[in-house]
Amino acid sequence: MYVPPQVCTNEMMGRIMDTTDEWIVPRTGIRERRFVERGIGSAELGMKAAEAALADAGLAASDIDLIVFATMTPDHYFPGNGGLLARHLGLTATHALDIRMQCAGFLSGLQTADAFIRSGMYDRVLLVGAEVHSGLMPWPESVWDVMCGRTPGPCDPFWYERATSMRDRAVLFGDGAGAMVLEANTSGDGRGLLGFAMYTDGNHWDKLYVPGGGCKSRPFFTPKMFDELGLIPIVEGRHVFRLATTLMPAAVQDLLAAHGKALGDLDLLLMHQANLRINEAAQKALGLPDDKVFNNIQKYGNTTAATLPIVFHEAKLGGRVKKGGVVAFTALGAGLHWGAALAIA
Repeated sequence: MYVPPQVCTNEMMGRIMDTTDEWIVPRTGIRERRFVERGIGSAELGMKAAEAALADAGLAASDIDLIVFATMTPDHYFPGNGGLLARHLGLTATHALDIRMQCAGFLSGLQTADAFIRSGMYDRVLLVGAEVHSGLMPWPESVWDVMCGRTPGPCDPFWYERATSMRDRAVLFGDGAGAMVLEANTSGDGRGLLGFAMYTDGNHWDKLYVPGGGCKSRPFFTPKMFDELGLIPIVEGRHVFRLATTLMPAAVQDLLAAHGKALGDLDLLLMHQANLRINEAAQKALGLPDDKVFNNIQKYGNTTAATLPIVFHEAKLGGRVKKGGVVAFTALGAGLHWGAALAIA
């Protein structure tokens, strides 16, 4: 994994909008997040995570047959980040695939990589999830300077009011990246990805979406979109909460049953980190004790496609991922897309 060094605490967010740690934590569980410096994109963050994953696997970039890059915040509308990452890694012929499924992106990437490997088409896949959500925030550099303490402030009243109007969304997101190298397990010990349960229901598309921009609009972007915060994601929190706390636990249960396992067989559940209250409710719905879940949204906020590899990496470093243990991943995101993956660690 890789996260940028700039930590943005809730107190720092309070310098540029009407919010406090006491307002944010009870609603989200988030205490801080990371933001990149100006000019750094998600492809660069993905490169740093990819290099760390390759080093951990004892491999060179040239050992990779396919790159799968999941993000909702690509460096450019096109080309996608997959080709940019290949360039960063010095690869000129390795195929690259881009996935735009937001919070469910890395989960879908796992399924995609697994399918390619099982088919025999590719032997080794580099899967990356990376996000730079800070680029979505419509604030000038002077506002960032106040928030990060580079200038004493106070924040300009116009931008303070503007930031406050999007407070419920702005405090949720952070920047970061995670990566995995996947290959077939030929040892016969049964370790690896067992299967997936993946679903989509487009009837809820407008509960998580960006209203401004896109080819349906003419022109693609307008000043009005910027003025009305149309480029900031819409998050209908209560609706998403109800769906996530119902659909994610159901996907986990369905997947366990499909592989002849019960909830009692599950050693660790790793959920997408969108809101700690969602995860707590999902844990309660499944009846899992605290030692069978792991959350780190407190430190990073919602890092969308980067979340699952980041939470897996930290759980592994913390000794929570035991060799031979049954591990489930689950996520729900815009689309709506949701599902679960099951693995033997």
